[in-house]
Amino acid sequence: MSRVRKLAVAGAASASVLALAVAPASAATTTIHSGSQTGPLYSGGVVATNLGNVSVVTSLSNATCTSAIQNGTINSDGTALNVTSASFTGCTSSLGTVTVTAQNLPWTGGSVVYAPVSGGRDGTITVAHYTVGATVFGLSCVYSGTLTGDGFNPNNSHRPDTSVAQAQAKITNGTVSKLSGSALCPATATVTAAFKLVGSGGQQLWAAS
Repeated sequence: MSRVRKLAVAGAASASVLALAVAPASAATTTIHSGSQTGPLYSGGVVATNLGNVSVVTSLSNATCTSAIQNGTINSDGTALNVTSASFTGCTSSLGTVTVTAQNLPWTGGSVVYAPVSGGRDGTITVAHYTVGATVFGLSCVYSGTLTGDGFNPNNSHRPDTSVAQAQAKITNGTVSKLSGSALCPATATVTAAFKLVGSGGQQLWAAS
């Protein structure tokens, strides 16, 4: 019985990969730039790559994914952050290797909002409507929802990985909810992860007002 429950943790881990900001009401005051904070406005592809392991914890167990990559698009005003593809590899739990897959793509309705906090973030990032499942030993759990995280410009000294001079996002104890699967799958899990964000051509991205 505990084995099936632990499977759910891995399902939540996949969801963690996608995590990054919202605040539609404030999106009109946000601008996305390439190259620098005063560079040309940027609309187009975005690639999110995890920095370190993605960690998911429930009251029963925990899991990690060593690689999580999402591709999507965004408008120059921070709206329409949509995820068009997502992949997760190196995912393990106490049961061993877990197969994690993205479902119901694209995940639409996310956003980036410039909302700087002194000594902290430059804004918030959200990916909405994501849905991810995990399977191990033929048993599956699916988690779905919205994760919100802090966003950091490439020069922010408080960004998760200061050795990487790119925009970054961090999710800390984000909550995901069970959508379907065994009755033994936990109802919720908490996700912690950090990501590097670049344009689809490798452009350095910045948020401003």
